[in-house]
Amino acid sequence: MKVKDILKHTRTISCEFFPPQTEDGIPGVLRAIDRLKTYRPDFVSVTYGAGGSTRSFTEEITAQVKADGDLEVMAHLTCVAQSKEVVHGVLERLEELGIENIIALRGDPPQGQTEFVAEKDGFQHATDLIEHIRERFQFGVAAACYPEGHTESTDLRSDLDYTKQKVENGADFLITQLFYDNSDYFDFVDRARQANIDVPIIPGILPLLSTSQIRRFNARCGAKIPDALDKQLEKFVDDDRAARELGVEYATEQVKELWDSGVPGIHFYVLNRSYSVSKILENLGLPGHTV
Repeated sequence: MKVKDILKHTRTISCEFFPPQTEDGIPGVLRAIDRLKTYRPDFVSVTYGAGGSTRSFTEEITAQVKADGDLEVMAHLTCVAQSKEVVHGVLERLEELGIENIIALRGDPPQGQTEFVAEKDGFQHATDLIEHIRERFQFGVAAACYPEGHTESTDLRSDLDYTKQKVENGADFLITQLFYDNSDYFDFVDRARQANIDVPIIPGILPLLSTSQIRRFNARCGAKIPDALDKQLEKFVDDDRAARELGVEYATEQVKELWDSGVPGIHFYVLNRSYSVSKILENLGLPGHTV
């Protein structure tokens, strides 16, 4: 089933996983997905790996989840280090595997590079990839958006214009980059609606696991850490377990406020670790997503 159709009837809970570096790690990812099945997520997504380096594992995991029949699944697809012909071949294989949903992304530069450079005869932008998928396939298509602006954008206005282009080219709904201040999400949605972007905008939530982790992620993606949270994190620089519990507590309150405001769904960045998301869902007791 296409996620866009699920969103017409229910508010969704979804979880994002990433493929392992080696084939031996695939069972571990599948076990992490299985552990969260208890909470009945409406769909899961599987990322593409840096530079598309683990794309065959993405295909294998999404195919297995789809074949099991318990969950809807969405495959990530990026433009990084691939020609249009290669990307088209990936789409054909996903179609043959019965995958119905794609999140189309430009992708980050490969490790060691600071700027994205399109492959020869490759897609330059996510908008180009979305357009290609919409013109040639029947997938449901999601795209990314950035409440605080993409790190490469010059200003919020131009970033929003680019987001709008993704929707005009065929994105059915949007999933946000992580954020820790809900006002950034609410402000972004207001600006998006004023710009006539009318598709569902699902907030993406990353429960923090450690002080070093949140600072590393936020430096990379440009999301800010609210002062109050940063002060709490300072206490747990050398105590990852305590930081993780703080992450559960903070994300529980963050998601509760978002859910109570009527968001179309919540997308958890799980990092292949089920503990925090399990605890958050237990704390919230959302209808249809409790044990």
